[in-house]
Amino acid sequence: MPKLWNETIEAHRRTVHDAILDATVELVGERGLLAVTMSQIAEKTGIGRATLYKYFPDVETILVAWHNRQVAGHLEHLVRAGEHESDAGQRLEAMLETYALIHQQMAGHGFSSDLVTLLHRSHDAGHARQQLHAMFRDALADAARAGVIRDDVAADELATFCLHALQAAGALPSKAAVQRLVALTLSGLRAR
Repeated sequence: MPKLWNETIEAHRRTVHDAILDATVELVGERGLLAVTMSQIAEKTGIGRATLYKYFPDVETILVAWHNRQVAGHLEHLVRAGEHESDAGQRLEAMLETYALIHQQMAGHGFSSDLVTLLHRSHDAGHARQQLHAMFRDALADAARAGVIRDDVAADELATFCLHALQAAGALPSKAAVQRLVALTLSGLRAR
């Protein structure tokens, strides 16, 4: 087959795949995790059930795929936030603020605890947590070597501290509050 034809088919498949993910999350948001059926997803997406089953075997698999797409986007966003800064301290601060803002935005989705539990138990979620931890560990180690933050605590431990502290941003009402949380976290990291 010609290359253009293959690219067109692949683009169509990606479009349908993404539409399925988006429709499923919208339905779960409206109706709840346990109330969504594959028939409803097919109807909302505008495809037949047989087509839907060619892509996914069940609702849980669709939600895990959606979550993986979201996590990949968040990790990429964090990488880009750090790339714009050449100074280790500014790079760390940009990453901390980006991570906190991601948590604040996620809280606005209002997903049930059942859905969050389902999505975070997957193998891919564990791998993403490891990537996230390593990303922050490396940024913290760079900042410690530059003398911007303390070097008396291992970068692994500081990464754990930052990630847990900044999850609190999910309960904050404004960007200004998130920035204060980031400043507070940074003050805990500063060299004495």
